[in-house]
Amino acid sequence: MTRRPLPIGVQTFREIRVRDCYYVDKTHYIRRLAEEGKHYFLSRPRRFGKSLFLDTCKELFEGTEPLFEGLAIHDGWDWSVRHPVVRLSFAAGNLRDTAGLQASLMAQLDAVQRRTGVVSSYPTVPERFGHLLEQLHGASGERVAVLVDEYDKPILDALDRPEAARVNRDFLQGVYAVIKDSDAHIRFTFLTGVSKFSRVSLFSGLNNLNDITLDPRYSAICGYTEADLDTVFAPELAGLDRDRIRDWYNGYAWRGVDKV
Repeated sequence: MTRRPLPIGVQTFREIRVRDCYYVDKTHYIRRLAEEGKHYFLSRPRRFGKSLFLDTCKELFEGTEPLFEGLAIHDGWDWSVRHPVVRLSFAAGNLRDTAGLQASLMAQLDAVQRRTGVVSSYPTVPERFGHLLEQLHGASGERVAVLVDEYDKPILDALDRPEAARVNRDFLQGVYAVIKDSDAHIRFTFLTGVSKFSRVSLFSGLNNLNDITLDPRYSAICGYTEADLDTVFAPELAGLDRDRIRDWYNGYAWRGVDKV
């Protein structure tokens, strides 16, 4: 088998595919999610491939067909339909206080406006977010895919300051409630994080999320199984001590038979 570049630290699906890096095909999971439901939540540890999975969803809903040639989803997806995508990430920046959190979200919504040409002049994040979803749907004729990465980081980063964490939680609760209120304009929602907060607090305004964290069907949605190593990464494994590799990395399982 031909050796390929290892996608170490790469979280962009397009770069992996354009550079012909090793890639474990997770697209069949996206097809099942899109066919069976609408609003999803997934909890996984950091550095486990959540951002890459969201980026794959972004490229898929935007209809960049060439990137998916040869993958599981290619022949089962309607490439004539292109959905607007709003992707919000809390992975970067100092979001310990609400002012920084609001500034980050406004900047990300600004980027959506520049990219799409759709404009909202609302000065507050929830109202602007909701208006953009409505306008994107109207301008394109297709409902929006909403992708949220590290939804809980502004709270976790402020846990040493409980009052700041509560303020951030209350602010985010209003932002996430927009997703439920804008259901008519949304085709697909996927939120990721490392923790699961009670729905009576952060997600009280978004109580229609389908939590797939412990769903056995999605136990390998992020990370690599041993079968993935044997098939995709086989050219890199010659001479390696597999028992030692298992001891290092084979410790996660989410109610499935496969460890990742």
